[in-house]
Amino acid sequence: MTSPAVAQKGPYLVQVEAGKTYYWCSCGLSRKQPFCDGSHKVTDLTPLAYVATQTETLEMCGCKQSQDKPFCDGSHETL
Repeated sequence: MTSPAVAQKGPYLVQVEAGKTYYWCSCGLSRKQPFCDGSHKVTDLTPLAYVATQTETLEMCGCKQSQDKPFCDGSHETL
């Protein structure tokens, strides 16, 4: 698998904590969306590390098509 599965057609709203590292699922197979649970191991895809610079709520991409990974850029509107 070289193309990600669409986990959901819309962003995930997630609360992140400053200084903490999060691993965004790039394959779309994780059961802990939008974060990695290791499901990518059966694909050629790898998770994307994101270090939060501040504590805030973010919109993380759910469709896995964003050009601004791990953030939503509205790409789901074209699916």
